[in-house]
Amino acid sequence: MFGVLVNTLAIIVGGSIGLIVKKGIPPRFSTVIMTGLGLCTLYIGISGSLQGENLIVLVLSIVLGVAVGTALRLDERLTSLGNLIEKRIAKNKDLTDNVEGKPSFTQGFVTSSILFCVGAMAIIGSFESGLTGDHSIIYAKSTLDFIAAIMLTVSLGFGVLFSAISVLVYQGLLVLLSQLLRPVLDDPVTLAELGRVGSVIIIALGFNLMGLAKIKIADFLPAIVFAPIISMIAERL
Repeated sequence: MFGVLVNTLAIIVGGSIGLIVKKGIPPRFSTVIMTGLGLCTLYIGISGSLQGENLIVLVLSIVLGVAVGTALRLDERLTSLGNLIEKRIAKNKDLTDNVEGKPSFTQGFVTSSILFCVGAMAIIGSFESGLTGDHSIIYAKSTLDFIAAIMLTVSLGFGVLFSAISVLVYQGLLVLLSQLLRPVLDDPVTLAELGRVGSVIIIALGFNLMGLAKIKIADFLPAIVFAPIISMIAERL
């Protein structure tokens, strides 16, 4: 869990710096920064999606995952969670950025939570941390998240800091689950397919950040659960 705690702290510190720096950056730079973040997110997603060998695993995982996610209305529920948190702190308008023309607290919370939690480094790094005690991937991710948190907070505001809670809970659960799923996760092929599916979801997030699409990213999250199951089945056929 130590690696997860480091990752969580990196986001909090990075986000705090972003809040300080944000006050000195003119609003007109926000769009440019978001476009740059979107391009970097696309690069991260595309590079991660090139791992894995079985295209059928990817396709089935995404299709089944988004079907389940849509049925469960995951994106709507995650957005509602962000709105609930925003209401609790809405008395401070400077923190929520709840001003016309500015991103909402919920947008910052949801976008950054998905960016920090979904992807090859988050998944594989957490499993490596739990299985072997090797935190090197998580440390590398923490460095990237620290920088991303600064830039995201400049563009999306205070909600980004609350994504640290998402990272703590999500990656912490992955570390614990790695102990229970050790026989499955010891298979490098399954891990590769799992990271690949997560990276494709990151690509979709990149399009959203650039304003090129409005994809309900959270609805795709069950694909991460389907990926190892379908991968194991495919290996036995």
